[in-house]
Amino acid sequence: MTQEQPRTIASLSKTFLRRLIPNYVLQQRGIIQRLGPRAGHIYARFRLLDAIGARSANQRLVPPSVRSFLFVCFGNIMRSAMAESLMRQALRDAGVQEEICITSAGLHAVPGREAHAWAQTASLELGITLDSHRAKPLTESMVEQADCILTMDFQNKAELLTLYPESQDKIYMLSAYAEGSWKYRQIPDPYLGDLEATRFCARELQICIRNLVISIFPSAARIPRRESRDSQILQP
Repeated sequence: MTQEQPRTIASLSKTFLRRLIPNYVLQQRGIIQRLGPRAGHIYARFRLLDAIGARSANQRLVPPSVRSFLFVCFGNIMRSAMAESLMRQALRDAGVQEEICITSAGLHAVPGREAHAWAQTASLELGITLDSHRAKPLTESMVEQADCILTMDFQNKAELLTLYPESQDKIYMLSAYAEGSWKYRQIPDPYLGDLEATRFCARELQICIRNLVISIFPSAARIPRRESRDSQILQP
């Protein structure tokens, strides 16, 4: 047997195993490896609890006294950017006069990057613009200054808990304010999808933000739901 033969056999074995293991499992393994030992362990626990329907940790709601909101996702060019603008819109619609601090950031943001084109299109259809948005990396000072940190998925939450364990009490899942099947679950990153996935995500974010604002300012419940421009056009 030559030296190359063991390598060839090992390579063929790995290829064979990959075919046997579902892509989903391989994807989750890759995420855990990328996150590293601590965050990867936390993420795996979140996924297991979600799989068995144990989602009590995702049900925590933001206290009504909160006046500083920080939305966090991976790159701050889609979900957190849309959530920030949607909350500003919701507060305007509700006529809230109090001074509210709203910002967004990404755990892996490239500073100054524009919002993704899909997010810009989806946002315009909901009556908001991301033209002036520029991505901001999450910083320790942002975490310290925020009353609450609203995250989108288990990867975000696992990384936040690993980087800022002292701030765990003010880290929340935005999906606590979702409706239907998304409630207490992840809000998937549309960056891995397409424009239609981004539109769907934007509408779900709008629901979450509206319910969040109502929970803080009950009078906002009187404000009618906004329709997307497409739905307005389709109405007779």
